Amino acid sequence: MADGGEGPVLVLPEQAGRRLASDARRDPGRTATRLTGARRVAPDAPRRGADEGFILLLGLVGLLIVIGLVMVLSASSDEAMLRGSSPWVYFERQGEWVGLGTVSLILFAVVDYRRWRRFALPGLLCVPGLGIVVSGSRRWLGAGIWQFQPSELAKFAVVVFAADLLTRRADRMHDSRFTLRPVALVMAVLAALVMKQPDMGTTVILVGIAAAILWVGGSPPRTLRNAGIVAAASAGVLALLAPYRLHRLLSFLHPERDKTNTGYQAVQARVGMATGRIFGVGLGAGREKTGYLPNAHTDFIFAVIGEEVGLIGCLVVVLLFVGLALLGIRAAARAPDRYGTLVASGITAWIVLQALVNVGAVVGLLPVTGVPLPFVSFGGSSTVITMAAVGMLANVARQGR
Repeated sequence: MADGGEGPVLVLPEQAGRRLASDARRDPGRTATRLTGARRVAPDAPRRGADEGFILLLGLVGLLIVIGLVMVLSASSDEAMLRGSSPWVYFERQGEWVGLGTVSLILFAVVDYRRWRRFALPGLLCVPGLGIVVSGSRRWLGAGIWQFQPSELAKFAVVVFAADLLTRRADRMHDSRFTLRPVALVMAVLAALVMKQPDMGTTVILVGIAAAILWVGGSPPRTLRNAGIVAAASAGVLALLAPYRLHRLLSFLHPERDKTNTGYQAVQARVGMATGRIFGVGLGAGREKTGYLPNAHTDFIFAVIGEEVGLIGCLVVVLLFVGLALLGIRAAARAPDRYGTLVASGITAWIVLQALVNVGAVVGLLPVTGVPLPFVSFGGSSTVITMAAVGMLANVARQGR
């Protein structure tokens, strides 16, 4: 029986077969729904779960950025006045970078992430290691306040390059000649250029991004283990070749033994964290930022958070990064294709690893390497490029299953 417009109509088996075939030619989706009994959903209808992940991701990052703006103002106002400038100067500059970063985030969030694959190789030509010298490191290009670090762009380039390569060679993951070796070669060149700056912290992040993508992509564990041993040995050799680097790496074990030199920042950061206790001394009332703690508004802003808003404030920031990690893993797991999975994994590893290295250095669990806290520390190139990466991650989440 079929339900016609005027009541039940008897349909013979032969007629039913012909009608089903005719309907299949006109509307395959409708026919499949009738055969399975499933509820029909329009192919282009928004996926509720994907939309939720997209909104949560952007909301979480927005909250981190707001926290960063507040803490940059608090951590930099005293230093700005000591230099004879307005106490708002660093805050205003960071606000400009956040505005530019918002534009980049929107751009990458609305443009299909697959379109950026064509820039996989050109992006590697950002050539970290060239530029002007700032604070003893040749890390910057540009002029005046409009300077950026090519090494920040290199992080993005590594994500796109490695994800594209391992997607095209998915059937050869067992053969390191076609997967791990090309990625390792590119990483060796980039690492050498970044170490020349010198910037060991960024080198660690770059290697971590590549390792995460290789692992998610399916590289054999034994191959990755051997590559990790080689990378660790290379880092040890580089540390021995530059004694100041070795002293800095080891000083975190006993920073008080050299508290006037290599251990100075670590000691002052711990003093600030200890002073804040549970609830902090009050927003804007911290003392370490008044000249005792160098780079208070950049690499060591987490220490200012600990001093002024205490353990509670620190836990809020850490939990926000944990939430970002979970949303990134969810986006990678639900990505519509292998390339999306690898891109989401690489970006998530980048942001979470950088936050871990920064916080670990401030609290004394890791050596001081000079990497900013994503979205929170003062810094133009880091803010803009990391926000662009979040835009691409959000695009993957929006298209997820």
